[in-house]
Amino acid sequence: MAKGKKIKRFRAVKAVKEMAREQIGAPPASRVVPDRKKKKTEKHKPTLGRMLEQD
Repeated sequence: MAKGKKIKRFRAVKAVKEMAREQIGAPPASRVVPDRKKKKTEKHKPTLGRMLEQD
């Protein structure tokens, strides 16, 4: 015997979001915010040879 069609329940949140998208438009895409606490620092002090190479 074949299974019956699944009935979607009414969700107020989905209905409100759908109406808002029609009136205002879709929200902008999210962006990845870089973590301020995790800054890459050098593990060792630069040597004299490296300092001379940079100049």
